[in-house]
Amino acid sequence: MPINLAKGQKVDLTKSNPGLKNIMVGLGWDVNAFDSGVDFDLDAAAFMLDAGGKCPTDKEFVFYGNLKHVSGAVNHMGDNLTGEGDGDDEQVQIDLSKVPANIERIAFTVTIYDAETRHQNFGQVSNAFIRLVDESTNTELIRYDLGEDFSIETAVVVGELYRNNGEWKFNAIGSGFQGGLAALCGHYGIDAT
Repeated sequence: MPINLAKGQKVDLTKSNPGLKNIMVGLGWDVNAFDSGVDFDLDAAAFMLDAGGKCPTDKEFVFYGNLKHVSGAVNHMGDNLTGEGDGDDEQVQIDLSKVPANIERIAFTVTIYDAETRHQNFGQVSNAFIRLVDESTNTELIRYDLGEDFSIETAVVVGELYRNNGEWKFNAIGSGFQGGLAALCGHYGIDAT
């Protein structure tokens, strides 16, 4: 039975799951029933952050345009252009044993592609969630349902894995941003131009 988290809640991962190495991070969402005339394309990404909360280089930004980190620690499973169907819409695999020593946190985000042009925002998205699965046992460890507390935001930091005294923990963040992917990139030290 997975642990269901509330916004802001932090939970230990490796301490209570000794030997945990391979995690599948699943992100999912539904688009509310209305017709804007344009499909929604939501994109998951992972930002690998140093102690200062920034990506050391643009290679630590793993997304549909850079699916795999050179270390093999983070592997994006590909872009889902429609978000249709049940379950995870996009997945990111994490190998904790390969995360470089200078990486303190891995932030998971979801953005709406071309949101400004398409007049779309997270107020039009429902049932968004993140879940962490132990890939060796296919057991869901953690689930965080974001709720419906967004309106004009076009990007969301869903949650993050972080190191704490040699162990890995997860923080349910659920923090919205305006300005889409470019705003997130700027926040994490990546030049998105």
